[in-house]
Amino acid sequence: MNVSSTPQRSPLVSGLAAGDPALRDRLDERLWTVEQRLRERVARTPDPRVAPLVGHLVATGGKRMRPLLVLLGAEFGDPESEGVVDAAVLAELVHVSSLYHDDVIDDAGTRHGADSANARWGKRRAVFAGDWLLAQAAQVACELGPRAVRLNALTAGRLVGGQSLELLGPRPGTEPLDHYLQVTSGKSASLIAMSLRLGALQAGAPAADVDVLTEYGEHLGVAFQMSDDLLDVSAPASASGKEQGMDVKAGVLSLPVLLALAGDDPDDAELRALIAAGPAAGTRPHRRALELLRDSAALATAAAMRDERLARARAALAALPRTPARGILATLCDFMAHRRA
Repeated sequence: MNVSSTPQRSPLVSGLAAGDPALRDRLDERLWTVEQRLRERVARTPDPRVAPLVGHLVATGGKRMRPLLVLLGAEFGDPESEGVVDAAVLAELVHVSSLYHDDVIDDAGTRHGADSANARWGKRRAVFAGDWLLAQAAQVACELGPRAVRLNALTAGRLVGGQSLELLGPRPGTEPLDHYLQVTSGKSASLIAMSLRLGALQAGAPAADVDVLTEYGEHLGVAFQMSDDLLDVSAPASASGKEQGMDVKAGVLSLPVLLALAGDDPDDAELRALIAAGPAAGTRPHRRALELLRDSAALATAAAMRDERLARARAALAALPRTPARGILATLCDFMAHRRA
């Protein structure tokens, strides 16, 4: 679980802040500090046998987008304020804990290009690891103060609520697409919005800017999930670090799947039949469903819906001061529109 003593370049930061070397270097340095504190925290276990389990997904890496959003939110106040880095650690602890739980629910075999925790240690231990990380996040929130405690609690409630809605399915009379957006708002948008809001609050940003950043985060979070749904169909495992077509295989009603089911194009009849039959029972039906999805109009419609959400996120940014951080948030929308992993 050691991390280099020399600050490392974040590929995400390098791509987003290429035009502002000073801000790029500042964000890289702070993300490196976040990484150190994150790994130190997950290494603090009363039983050394627990450390490899709870540190597994931290060690495999990731983009660290949520900690970066905390740091960017802080740029609208005093980014040197005490607690900003720990707020970024808090956001990543909540995120990583959710990955453990998601992989158990989805029976995923890989994550970030490595074995998932449930594949390596079993489902019971993977659930325990997710719970342990959530407890660590709660402790960090307590250290940051009442605002962080409240925001963390509200976000945890939204995350669990979104997951429960996904598991239970739409209520009677609820349109499937409306249900999808409710799930996405809870499971994805809540933590992205929290990251920006927490960073801005911790840095003492003006209340109006805090609210704008939160609104931007809600739209970006929905677009991020839509992008994930598209990548599940189109991105190879070598790029995404996850098995391709996991949603289709598990019977998850992702956005492209929902749109395909709602369509009436005769050319999509075979695809609708495969999806309606339930989770793909074998390799051949799974591959065929993915092949048909890639060629269907549903994929283009899902991409258009993602882009519409990104346009709403960009529009929200107009109310913020013209700063380099605002520019990076706008560039992040472009990154999301062309994301490949």
